[in-house]
Amino acid sequence: MLAITTVLGAAQAQELPKLAVKSSYRIGFSQTESDNPWRLAFSKSMQDEAKRLGWTIVETNAGGSAAKQVADVRNLIAQRVDAIFISPREEKPLAPVVLEAKKAGIPVIIIDRNVDESIAKAGNDYITFIGSDFVQEGKRAAEWLVKATKKNAKIIELEGTTGSSPANDRKQGFHEYIKSYPGMQVIAAQTGNFTRDEGRKVMETLLQAHPEVTAVFAHNDEMALGAITALEAAGKKPGKDVIIVSIDGEKDALNAIIAGKLGATVECNPRFGVKAFQTLKDFAAGKKIPLKVINPDKFFDKNNARKYLPDAY
Repeated sequence: MLAITTVLGAAQAQELPKLAVKSSYRIGFSQTESDNPWRLAFSKSMQDEAKRLGWTIVETNAGGSAAKQVADVRNLIAQRVDAIFISPREEKPLAPVVLEAKKAGIPVIIIDRNVDESIAKAGNDYITFIGSDFVQEGKRAAEWLVKATKKNAKIIELEGTTGSSPANDRKQGFHEYIKSYPGMQVIAAQTGNFTRDEGRKVMETLLQAHPEVTAVFAHNDEMALGAITALEAAGKKPGKDVIIVSIDGEKDALNAIIAGKLGATVECNPRFGVKAFQTLKDFAAGKKIPLKVINPDKFFDKNNARKYLPDAY
């Protein structure tokens, strides 16, 4: 059985496009958007590492549109870059274009958000996925909230972009954890599209419909910060009247923790540059690449937010 598995693994690996060992590469980088601190820190880490290595990086910005991102990747394929890094806005629309890159002989690494693995598979159609464990992030947020609310809360959930892997997985992890605690009730859930302004608007609407809310789980810090603004405008005290937990670990969120308005945030490390480029170099050198490369994430609350604030993005 072991021998068969090894042979199959080798056969799959052979299906990936090759990448010659060179001193420098021309790399395509398809970014989904650049409208928040997390994305900006992500892009900067990629740009900084490319500069350090002396590689050329061709970065595209989809502006929050899956359709434009598909077109962006096709444009990178047409430019015959050596390899492509993709941070997919949504799982399903970006999977087919990964297959197009493979057909064109261009290796791909998926970063941050994944593609639909029923369409494109790591190790077969693209090299690997590099990112955080989004399900675990959701569970860690839930674990903190259960303790902070003494297992009893009426929760509004501010969801991320519909169809994106972090929104899907963070929701899954959160709900899997709280299902053991009948006092933890999600009374409303709606997408705020990972943005501060939409998070604020959605929170305003849901707050009117559910004034009994005692907790908020936001799929990212930007929406949590928007929710804080909405709560304050409604005369409620975030951190006291309503307990809030989120995910990302950006500087504004750590400041909100220090101010007592945000309870905690699970880090989702945006600095992929070093790991992404090293993984591509290892692939070119013929090293075995795991199908998933998981970034370790910290956890921030009132006990350590001030300590980590200087390093936050």
